[in-house]
Amino acid sequence: MNRTWKTGEVIKVGLAEYRIGKAPERLMTMALGSCLGIILYDGKIRLGAMAHVMHPRRDSVKNNRNMAKFVDTAIALMLGKMVREGANLKGTVAKLFGGAEMFGDVKGCRGVIQIGSANVKAARAELNALRIPIVSECVGGNRGRTIVLDTTDGSVLVQDAYCNEEIY
Repeated sequence: MNRTWKTGEVIKVGLAEYRIGKAPERLMTMALGSCLGIILYDGKIRLGAMAHVMHPRRDSVKNNRNMAKFVDTAIALMLGKMVREGANLKGTVAKLFGGAEMFGDVKGCRGVIQIGSANVKAARAELNALRIPIVSECVGGNRGRTIVLDTTDGSVLVQDAYCNEEIY
């Protein structure tokens, strides 16, 4: 599927970062393997947030100063900034991408923590606790993904490592 973007700046979201964008801006992150791309979107004011998180919980990692690195704290950071920008939590929805098991088929990797599925599980639990519905997701598998959020309508273009494209 080919998507033509008409207007708007592209805001890049790096590893262990989050960003906020308002229509017509687009938010993009690349190389989501076991990392999770979390998108929050308020369609009424066309405001979106994207995080590229690495770990489920901040308290489980020693090097935990960067709060955008973790599912539990990144969601809180994004929501706080969105509310300050005028978002309504009751109108906010979520989308999840990534969380792959990049080494699941590699010999000798059995028993190693599967961080991708742990990230997905943590995000689902956190969003459920906040009563923010997950309206779509493209998670799991063993392929990396690049995602682009269009803040004009909340759609997300997903490209996987084999150049397949889908809109969520």
